[in-house]
Amino acid sequence: MNTQEAGRHAGNARDVMVTGMGFCLPGIHEPVRTAAELWDIASRGATCLARDEVYFGSVNLTPAMFEERLPDIPEFFSRHYTAAHRFGLMAMAEACADGQLNYRAGDLQEAAILVGRGSVDTNIDSYLSVLGADPDAVGGLAAMDLFVSAEQAMTPSDVALVQSALARSTGPCFTVSCGCASSAVQIGNARRMIAHGEVDLAIVTGVDVFNLRLLQNIQRLLRDTQAAYDTVRADVARADVVPDAEGMPDLVPSFESLMRPYDRRASSINHGEGAATVILESREHAERRGAYTYGQVLATALTRDGLGNPLAADESGAELVTAVRRCLGDRWRIEQIPYIHGGSDGNVVVTAFESNAVRELYGEGVEPLMSSQEGCFGHNGAPAGCLGVALTTLMLERGEVCPTANCEQPVEGLPFDPVPGVHPRRLDFDYALNFNYQVGGAKHVVLLGRPDAA
Repeated sequence: MNTQEAGRHAGNARDVMVTGMGFCLPGIHEPVRTAAELWDIASRGATCLARDEVYFGSVNLTPAMFEERLPDIPEFFSRHYTAAHRFGLMAMAEACADGQLNYRAGDLQEAAILVGRGSVDTNIDSYLSVLGADPDAVGGLAAMDLFVSAEQAMTPSDVALVQSALARSTGPCFTVSCGCASSAVQIGNARRMIAHGEVDLAIVTGVDVFNLRLLQNIQRLLRDTQAAYDTVRADVARADVVPDAEGMPDLVPSFESLMRPYDRRASSINHGEGAATVILESREHAERRGAYTYGQVLATALTRDGLGNPLAADESGAELVTAVRRCLGDRWRIEQIPYIHGGSDGNVVVTAFESNAVRELYGEGVEPLMSSQEGCFGHNGAPAGCLGVALTTLMLERGEVCPTANCEQPVEGLPFDPVPGVHPRRLDFDYALNFNYQVGGAKHVVLLGRPDAA
């Protein structure tokens, strides 16, 4: 059964609870690692982005911080870890501490270890080091080091590999790559496995690392290409080469200014690196061990726009509407959802299809709250799904909605309230939606609820 079918048949399944969360995200002075630290940043719309030609969110995890949290990893392996390995392991360890799970004592032995990955930036160096190695010049221990490094880091399943070893897990372990929707898709997979009795416990991590030098070079390239690209689009439109010239995507917006989702000045996407882990388990398993529960993952759904252009998105928002309706099924109504955690990265195309979808779903005269905290840590790719689930369950728990980071002058005519400013908004609510997207038109939706929500 896929995640869409699971959402429709949730009434026959076990409840899936959020019982822990941990992070390794950009911070103001040190990395954000706990739920309390995450809330401190997100609830006031603070930004952890720094400018170095382009705005970027750096984790700045030191070896001492890593060794303090994970002191017992054999140095033979750890010295070959990439930043992705370290971020993913840190987030997992912090989530286990939060959820009172002791991986050293075997608490994760039968857990599913699921990872979402989008970028391959950290895999490239290991790949090239082996590809360029001279067998006649490299020998002995140096050759073994190259081999171990490559085996741990050359594939997108790199983080799942080291996490499962840390957990000594015999349960399901796999990686999904669906761009910025990767860990959201894994939330759906974990929900299905737990709901239908395949596992009792799942550790879901999203982790990505973007090469800052690469982003800086892209920015330099884009400075000279936008005008030329606009000319090409105009020529295509005149020549009727494609049925709809508007189907051609705009270039990636500038990285030079601060990202401002839902703000009329929005023109940039700022990337960030890091990891986010969410622990999911069946209600019965959580109750047996006396676990604290933040909330529930009630249903998920995934759709695509179905466009021929692999870089475009349908601004109508039609498939996002479809995903929401599949997620809600016959059991829940849109009127029960006063808040949506948006997936906006500051791209005006995202604002367009989210706005059209909200307008279609809620109709006239209803203005739900919808905010995004991507401006706090940067657009970090695969972690976005886990981060969104964590943030939204914290909002449900506390009865407050975090503001949209860096949104000060909302776009006129939005069919939702983006919660501008630097203060959270009080809201007593039982249900919320979380949106995530991938380049190429993927639309992923998660329905979340308070622990006691029906």
